[in-house]
Amino acid sequence: MKKILFMASEAVPFIKTGGLADVVGSLPKYCDKEYFDVRVMIPKYLCIKQEWLEKMQYVNHFYMDYLGQSRYVGILQYEYQGITFYFIDNESYFNGSKPYGDWYWDLEKFCFFCWAGLSALPVIGFQPDVIHCHDWQTGLVPVLLKDRFHGGDFFRDIKSVITIHNLKFQGIWDVKTIKKLTMLPDYYFTPDKLEAYKDGNLLKGGIVFADAITTVSNTYAEEIKLPFYGEGLDGLMRARAGSLRGIVNGIDYDDFNPETDGSIVQHYNAKNFRKEKVKNKKALQAQLGLPVDEKKFMVGLVSRLTDQKGLDLIQCVMDELCGEDMQLVVLGTGDERYENMFRHYAWKYQDRVSAQIYYSDALSRMIYAGCDAFLMPSLFEPCGLSQLMALRYGTVPIVRETGGLKDTVEPYNEFESTGTGFSFANYNAHEMLGSVRYAKHIYYDKRREWNKIIDRAMATDFSWRVSAGKYQELYDWLIG
Repeated sequence: MKKILFMASEAVPFIKTGGLADVVGSLPKYCDKEYFDVRVMIPKYLCIKQEWLEKMQYVNHFYMDYLGQSRYVGILQYEYQGITFYFIDNESYFNGSKPYGDWYWDLEKFCFFCWAGLSALPVIGFQPDVIHCHDWQTGLVPVLLKDRFHGGDFFRDIKSVITIHNLKFQGIWDVKTIKKLTMLPDYYFTPDKLEAYKDGNLLKGGIVFADAITTVSNTYAEEIKLPFYGEGLDGLMRARAGSLRGIVNGIDYDDFNPETDGSIVQHYNAKNFRKEKVKNKKALQAQLGLPVDEKKFMVGLVSRLTDQKGLDLIQCVMDELCGEDMQLVVLGTGDERYENMFRHYAWKYQDRVSAQIYYSDALSRMIYAGCDAFLMPSLFEPCGLSQLMALRYGTVPIVRETGGLKDTVEPYNEFESTGTGFSFANYNAHEMLGSVRYAKHIYYDKRREWNKIIDRAMATDFSWRVSAGKYQELYDWLIG
């Protein structure tokens, strides 16, 4: 039995701010339990819902020297859907109303978490073959495994893999601060190790010292070797290209299932969507106060409202979009200028635009089920989960060809009758508008073709099962 430990800053169902939590919470369930014992370790935040906190069982505690002080490290555990989750407890570090907030404090608490998590392993008697780290918050772990923790028998053979979910966030501060918080010697603070452009960089440390590196799609793995996407680390990504592989994320097909989803009005599947799916559309139109018209082309957008998501493209052509014979439904929060832009257009075109500037899981599922198409014009997108949900619900994605969007959405080809969505290549507002108009033309004028696109979309398999197989190959290769 091969033992794998995931270390991360968040995991569903306990704490979630983004797609990272979905990966850490869902992927372990899909690894083959006959061969792999996968467990997860995250901080025990005080902002985790009470219903979860009450179920955690105390395992042990110890005191650890960190930054010259003796600090309490509590270990709790809870088994959820067959997976053991460990929680590292220290109330002075993991208090607060959300998991992240103050950059400097985040750096300190996650350095503490890396030290405490590794120190806890002999105490709980779990000796993993591989520690799978996620993003900068656990970037220190591969470094510590090669340094402080390398001596004793317990840690000597543990391998590490780091997954980059979004290279934009790296855990950077001045060298003096990072040196203090990591408690690493001067030796590590050179340009070939943890130093980058005169600063200390935790993610860079993880990438340099990990035995393997993954990112969340094949295309993104190639893109981050280029200066435009590389966020200053493209040279390092090229240098470590032999250890880098892209494995596309999945979604939980039991959870996101139009046949059983409790948030939608009418269940449907790949056989009966032609008759049943439209009932969700009419319910959504009624709920949002849009004219109820089952024939009207309806486009959804569920997103963080930020530049990364391509919203400046939408802003460029919003008046033209609103002039089209279609409805646009937006759900999300983010930058004030985009929140206000969508509010303005929802006021100006009340029969065409609905702007819901908050977040609701239930409403997002209604949008995935009720809309005809789903718009994702991202500037960059390491993987993206929304397009996978849209495909699952038979809502045709319209995406820019970048990162995971390029890997998961096959562009429609009317001559060969292939494809699962629509895409455009350049980061250009009118190219995006052209794709929306093309999709709308197929929807209104070639309805049989449109339904065949949905057939192919709903037949794709982006469940975790496929990705888990690739991670298992990686673990086998590492353990050797």
